[in-house]
Amino acid sequence: MALTGRAALLAALGSLPVGIWDPSWTGLLAVNAPLALACACDYALAAPVRPLHLTRSGDTTTRLGEPADVTLTLTNPSSRPLRARLRDAWPPSGWQPGTEIDASRHHLTVPAGERRRITTRLRPTRRGDHQADRVTIRSYGPLGLLARQGTHKVPWTVRVLPPFTSRKHLPSKLARLRELDGRTSALTRGGGTEFDSLRAYVPGDDTRSIDWRATARHSTVAVRTWRPERDRHILLVLDTGRTSAARVGDATRLDAAMDAALLLAALASRAGDRVDLLAHDRRVRALVQGRSARDVLPSLVNAMATLEPELVETDTRTLTTTALRTAPRRSLIVLLTTLDTAPVEEGLLPVLPRLTQRHTVLVASVADPHIARMATSRGTTDAVYDAASAAQAQSDRHRTAEQLRRHGVTVVDATPNELAPALADAYLALKATGRL
Repeated sequence: MALTGRAALLAALGSLPVGIWDPSWTGLLAVNAPLALACACDYALAAPVRPLHLTRSGDTTTRLGEPADVTLTLTNPSSRPLRARLRDAWPPSGWQPGTEIDASRHHLTVPAGERRRITTRLRPTRRGDHQADRVTIRSYGPLGLLARQGTHKVPWTVRVLPPFTSRKHLPSKLARLRELDGRTSALTRGGGTEFDSLRAYVPGDDTRSIDWRATARHSTVAVRTWRPERDRHILLVLDTGRTSAARVGDATRLDAAMDAALLLAALASRAGDRVDLLAHDRRVRALVQGRSARDVLPSLVNAMATLEPELVETDTRTLTTTALRTAPRRSLIVLLTTLDTAPVEEGLLPVLPRLTQRHTVLVASVADPHIARMATSRGTTDAVYDAASAAQAQSDRHRTAEQLRRHGVTVVDATPNELAPALADAYLALKATGRL
């Protein structure tokens, strides 16, 4: 708040609170007249804050863990130079702990009629949209005795995208994909429907692939090989219900599931398959459809940026209905959800035949590495009890996974660091065996 008049002078002297005036203090003012005059002149020479014009530019997106630079351009239209301290306020999640005070505060001098640019470097600690709050400016006079202060609203939004840490696995998975597609010296063939070539029979080959006419013309048994099919449809389904909110390591299960989904989407789009995304709990939280191979990954990353776990029970029947509507033709449905016994037995298993009747279904789940460590604990009574509890939890997950497999579902159960490559390997295995 700007200080004006005699109240401002006395406040500068520390004689009485702002907004209070007592004529009996006139004598004190007369004794300190030189200081009061200096304060009045200093305040009068401070550039006004209200007429200042501020605009923003800079980054609008960044990945979690990477910085974002937002530039604030300040124009001083007054006839007095601006000597100011400025605070560019953002939500606490826009900064790494301990860096907000230094990063958000700036000192600047702007001559009359000129402009200056200052840059605020954000280091977000959470995904989603981070919006600028307000810019507070304190304008000082040349002596620094009094200051004018005011705030400006300068809107700006920085969207923080998932980090996609599993991209480091993409080169090795693409190399494996090229092997399946016959573009390297390892001529491994899938069980698709596009004929590729003939080769000699080896033990273990499917006898249905034997080409009897070619065998009759040669002295050895010949089998047909097939190129893995392209242009298959893959629907990634993210369960955003309460089970996805559980923290596994430094992040939630939903974050690990999104990272795995991004690696699979990148791999599948390179393989020539079409990838869609559905995020659902009790209602649709995100839906990405019909994107080209070039646009699918940016679209998925952008849609996932604002997703957060919802503390509600997932409506599996509605999720299944929405998935079937999103994938009307035969597809690979990849459901990233939990393998906890109750949600699967009460929610997923009753509706699973509706999915498996028409589609190939793959269920991927994030396992807690702490459970595996507990299972190996020994040495004390508490450690033995921890190991017994962990063994029971692992047994329940294995039993649930086996129930899903009996319905023809492929199950991937892995820790956060291993889930993405394991899911990619499962996709490649389905492609190699012609089940996709």
